[in-house]
Amino acid sequence: MRATEPGGQPRGRSSGQQPDDAGRMLVRLVTRLVAAQAVAAAAVGLPFSKRQLSSVVITLAMVAALCGLAVLVRSGTRTAWLIAVGLEVAFIGYGLTRFFFARYLGGTLFAIITVGALAHPAVARAYGAASARVPEQARDELGLGEASGEAFGGQILG
Repeated sequence: MRATEPGGQPRGRSSGQQPDDAGRMLVRLVTRLVAAQAVAAAAVGLPFSKRQLSSVVITLAMVAALCGLAVLVRSGTRTAWLIAVGLEVAFIGYGLTRFFFARYLGGTLFAIITVGALAHPAVARAYGAASARVPEQARDELGLGEASGEAFGGQILG
């Protein structure tokens, strides 16, 4: 038996808070983490570059990739989650390599935090929920099964 408020609403969860809203909030959190990582990489990387063209170009390319990743992560799809995990692991590897050889750490800590957030089971479920909301008809839009059934009255001629 659950305790309810006078209006019949369960206590502890507001009436406007749906599980889908929590998933969207987690997607927004990860998007903000990736955007913060891009800002940190630019803020630390550009002054550290010591006006060497190659370091400036690499830093700007990494910031551009992070901004693109932030846009992709905002979609909330499972594919975006997989790409984000892969790219963040690559950023961690690149950042640690640069740290060991040049004592540079710009954005690597945010990458570690972002991977930790992406690896959380609730965040993984939030990214999986977006693909579950797609209607079944839209998933099989290009499927061969229904196309052949409509073309020849339900029979495949061979």
